[in-house]
Amino acid sequence: MMEDPPDVESLVSGLVSENDAARKYAVFKLQGMLSDPSFADAFIQGDGLLALRQAVLETTGNTQAYAFGSLDALLELDMGWEALDGPIIEKAVSLAVSHPLVNTVRNALTLLVLVVSRPLTGARRESNEASGFRAIKPALDSHPEFLECLVQRLSASDHLLCANALQLVNALMRDAVINGGEQEWPKFVRRLQDLGVIGGVGMLMRGDAAGDLSSPLASAILEFQNLTKVLLRKWKEVRVNVELPEHKRALKTIHLLSRPEPYNPPVADDDADGKPPKRHHPEKWRRLGFETESPAWEFDETGYLGMMDVVDYTKRNQDAYHKVLMEQSVQPKEQRCPIARASLSVTVILYEHFQIDEAIELGSAGSEARHMGSRPTDADTAYRPLLLQWGRLHVAALNAFLRIWKVAGAELEDFYKIDEIVRIIVERVVGTASRRTDVSKVEEELRSVTLETARKWQMEGLDDIYADAWGPHLQQVREQLHHESLQFMKEQRVRCLLKGAWFPASMATAGRTGPWRYVRLSHNRRWLHHLEYASKGSNEPALADLIEKIDLDVVTSVDSNVSASEEQQPLMNGDNSSSETLKDSQQHVGSTTTTKITVMGNASKSNTEESVLLELFPQTASEASEWLDGLLMLLNQQPITKDTTSLIDMMVDWGVRLRMLNLRWEDVDWDALDQRVNGVEIEAREVPSREGLDNDYYYAMPEA
Repeated sequence: MMEDPPDVESLVSGLVSENDAARKYAVFKLQGMLSDPSFADAFIQGDGLLALRQAVLETTGNTQAYAFGSLDALLELDMGWEALDGPIIEKAVSLAVSHPLVNTVRNALTLLVLVVSRPLTGARRESNEASGFRAIKPALDSHPEFLECLVQRLSASDHLLCANALQLVNALMRDAVINGGEQEWPKFVRRLQDLGVIGGVGMLMRGDAAGDLSSPLASAILEFQNLTKVLLRKWKEVRVNVELPEHKRALKTIHLLSRPEPYNPPVADDDADGKPPKRHHPEKWRRLGFETESPAWEFDETGYLGMMDVVDYTKRNQDAYHKVLMEQSVQPKEQRCPIARASLSVTVILYEHFQIDEAIELGSAGSEARHMGSRPTDADTAYRPLLLQWGRLHVAALNAFLRIWKVAGAELEDFYKIDEIVRIIVERVVGTASRRTDVSKVEEELRSVTLETARKWQMEGLDDIYADAWGPHLQQVREQLHHESLQFMKEQRVRCLLKGAWFPASMATAGRTGPWRYVRLSHNRRWLHHLEYASKGSNEPALADLIEKIDLDVVTSVDSNVSASEEQQPLMNGDNSSSETLKDSQQHVGSTTTTKITVMGNASKSNTEESVLLELFPQTASEASEWLDGLLMLLNQQPITKDTTSLIDMMVDWGVRLRMLNLRWEDVDWDALDQRVNGVEIEAREVPSREGLDNDYYYAMPEA
């Protein structure tokens, strides 16, 4: 028989009871029943708030945890706020710092999240009621270690406790951005970062506990990720102003860490207006990679985010920074890589790669969480832990920029070409990293990517652009070219058979003195003539002398151990009818005498029993490819050797490229085209004029 739920009067009596068991029973029942708005309203009308507040402040252990849980349930219904005052918040902060009981700390953190996240409505705004961070600041002043303890909770073994701690971190960051003012929120965010919040959240992102995207921990992680994007966007929106002390200090840091040599201006008379000559180097900022001696405007695209990145790079790489500047000082100006300009370029690349502008705007509490309904269902695509390592990624990508510039022998006019290559490198290396990939591995890959590899990726990306632009037409062209290339290779291979060739008569005598067989296809391509000789002749026998012949109509299959590719693949029974596993022809053909092609068929048209009609032992890989694929294509079957298929693919690839020379960029249907390829926006471009140009040009074909 089920127990009837207690009424409000008995629960209130239990809350104020001197009996610990009665109090514990009352708050245990209460925290579940208060999720019902009608019961919560009845509880408040029955003077339950004062009793609940007393239980929160006076009880201990699980009873206190249940009491906090009951108060949390009321606040989540936006009820019972009048019971919340300084002593309650002080108690929650104190417990969150030092209490050993996990469920007590969880419920105390939940209460603080609700307090910080409570929206400031019109009536509360008019009453100047403390909200957000200001509501808990007096309690935090009494516990200066609170934020450090909060960040440490991110590594707790209890996943729900981690989620609650991260929810409070998110709430504090969100409130700092919305209500903290332009000068305060950056300081608060940096303080959290100094305490290790980035490492704590990154560890959660890579862990198994966050794999379930429906869990509270996953929601907290995704909200923190979005907040990180919002902060990056806000830093980008802050305009650089050299009149501000912080911005002025940042520029001074960039200059001083370059270790400038003392500048002694040439001796000269005072200027016409009577002022002494300037004492700073005439290229003070241009030597650092800025375009002018007034660098503030060069941060227009990246804002203060770009300045932070330049400063961070110079601090992390002081020796390398100075060394690069010294190396470039002896080079012609057009060959120097502008470090500052490259740094700002990398900032833009990372900003666009992580799609920072798509971050969800901060509004009322929980707006981000509600938006998460459209989030991915796969943790590996949902989480971007490398986003949290912005500074390290920027440094690594900028070092890659400088290295590629040097290897390519680039000049200033090539800046945008190097920029595009680095953009591709970031897209490939950072974009393909999984959520469990450590940032150190990404840094190593950025250090080791060669210019040749980057250019290969660039060509692949170009192919994707054209494929998206011309879609079905390009596919139709490729299919047509494949058919034409296949017919061309068939004719080439068959011509090899028409020419004829010498083969050892058996495997035992292959490569040695012994009988040889000459094989040749008839002019009408219906008969395969052959004859065995005592030795390999210096001349090619006439077709009329080859009295033994095989009617190709009775050939049923061609077996071989010649490879179709470097990976071992079987010939297709039913099509190519091979019964043996293919071996690597590059390893076997030419270096040994075991390569064999077996022509199978019926002894006559009336005899349906399959038998060996002829065995060939090619001496080179190319000869094996010519005869095996030639015989297969004569039987209207597909070629299988690597040599033949590679040649066909090469002809198709270059055929497509040559066909595309006849297409114009303005032919693209831009309305139908999704103008994003690999995350890079593709804009419609004006085709340059050919006025004054002739047709004297050529195309360099790379080696196959």
